[in-house]
Amino acid sequence: MCGIVGYIGKQKTVDILLDGLKELEYRGYDSAGIALLNCEKISVYKALGKLSNLEEKIQHSNLCASYDLGIGHTRWATHGKPTELNAHPHLGEYSYVVHNGIIENYKELKEELLSHGHKFVSQTDTEVIVHLFEYYQNQFNDCTQAFQSTIKRLEGAYSILLISKACPHSIYFFKHGSPLIVARGNNENEVLFASSDAPLIGLCSEVVYLEDGFGGVASKEGIVFFNEALVSWSSLPTSKQFAQKEGFRFFMEKEIYEQSNVVSDTMLGRIFDNSIAFDELNASLMEGIREIKICACGTSYHAGLTASYLFERLAKVKCSVEIASEFRYKEPLLSNDTLFIVISQSGETADTLEALKMAKKNGLKSIVVCNVDNSSMTRVADYAILTRAGIEKGVASTKAFSTQVVVLWMLALYFAKYKKSIDTQTLQNEIHALREVPSALLVTNSVHERTKRLSKRYLHGHGFFFIGRDVFFPLALEGALKLKEISYLHAEGYPAGEMKHGPIALADPELFTIALMPQNLLYDKIKSNVEELSARDSTICAISPLSFELADDFIPTNLKNHYMLEFFEMLVVLQLFSMEISVRLGNDVDMPRNLAKSVTVE
Repeated sequence: MCGIVGYIGKQKTVDILLDGLKELEYRGYDSAGIALLNCEKISVYKALGKLSNLEEKIQHSNLCASYDLGIGHTRWATHGKPTELNAHPHLGEYSYVVHNGIIENYKELKEELLSHGHKFVSQTDTEVIVHLFEYYQNQFNDCTQAFQSTIKRLEGAYSILLISKACPHSIYFFKHGSPLIVARGNNENEVLFASSDAPLIGLCSEVVYLEDGFGGVASKEGIVFFNEALVSWSSLPTSKQFAQKEGFRFFMEKEIYEQSNVVSDTMLGRIFDNSIAFDELNASLMEGIREIKICACGTSYHAGLTASYLFERLAKVKCSVEIASEFRYKEPLLSNDTLFIVISQSGETADTLEALKMAKKNGLKSIVVCNVDNSSMTRVADYAILTRAGIEKGVASTKAFSTQVVVLWMLALYFAKYKKSIDTQTLQNEIHALREVPSALLVTNSVHERTKRLSKRYLHGHGFFFIGRDVFFPLALEGALKLKEISYLHAEGYPAGEMKHGPIALADPELFTIALMPQNLLYDKIKSNVEELSARDSTICAISPLSFELADDFIPTNLKNHYMLEFFEMLVVLQLFSMEISVRLGNDVDMPRNLAKSVTVE
């Protein structure tokens, strides 16, 4: 999830771009860059790390010329590690591009362009865009025709701004599956672009929130849309923080709603009709491997527990899961036939990092599932798989968890096919279900309103049981953790079958049971467990596609044909439920007390 800005006008272009990137730095801070164009001269500045590094580089460059237009970018790495070469804008011979999203067919395009003599300098998917544009520009000698021909060849999700010496007074733009806004400035002959509202506030009052498939060309003479008749102008909000949150009350709320889109990014280029592909992995990875050990903390540990069911069920490989802070000190027995997988949103979690180093020291092959390229874990592990969730500003993880589970599910299928432990029809069914996950993660008004109304009934009592079976047990753990983190109410997650082995002693009307009751996995078993709690007067809130007559409260989910689709739909319900309880209690949803986003010390 990167940020892009663009400007045409009479103000100091470099200041407009840098101010805009400051508002978008929450979308990515691996690197940043700008390209400025005036009278066919392009000046480019790029820097690794935070935006302040780019500002310092520009200050020391003695930049004094005025520029008619420019484009800028702040990066969250997906293809290629964070380096200046991989930073945007990316160049051809005479053109520059900034890009937010993923070009799914970049490998095929790159091979084609290499065969035509184009030279690439970065590891990114973005660079194919500018080379493809110049390939067509050299053919047609027409920038608009070249840009439109380029767009037709791209597959994936992207928003693009492109400038070229061949058309030095214009910015070409296009949006497909990744946000982009175009605006008319308050001053005459001004045009602005940004990934979200915040950079535009105060500089313009009317904007177009581009729909997928919309684009055009802008200059001082105005904006020409490729499909002008369908464009609708809107007014801007007036609060920059409101704009960063894109209309949501909290970053956590925004990130819950984002899950459908970011999971699509997670799967791009990795899912095919009959296979799963990870460019990051070597095909020989599973040679000699008889066991998988997963190690993580907190929410990532719950993702790992979920994965353990999938690895054993689908890949037929023994899988155990360890809490990293315990693993480090138990003097574990490690053998070279074990694949060591660590999971971390930040890639910097201290206990998990040390566990990874222990595994490496003992000669184990290792994978990190992570959201941050060039983090400590991605540098230590043999292989790194990025979740592509974008920056998560809410301390309580939401989209980090959903993207981790999707990556691990795909990884289980990848191993299953390698080990020939899955038949073709089952693999196709699993892939079909994976493709449906973004739909399962969509937040509907009815579900959000129901959790909001019910939340007022769950502000007291002496605790919560979250219960589930199979993969719904780690989901129950995650639901309980979310509630504890942001509401400060006591909650525990349990396997539903364990109630009779002690915890049911706590059951009374002031104990709230949140029961995860999927249709497709052990429904009758968990129904029996919930009936036992109800008979002891526990207050029951059932989450299920099937009505349950003993439930005091009921949150209906949709009928699905795969238990993992029910898993993701219930995940959204649990996240919303915890958030709405926290709101009613008056807590700080995004920054709960005593917690930090990344735990980098023991």
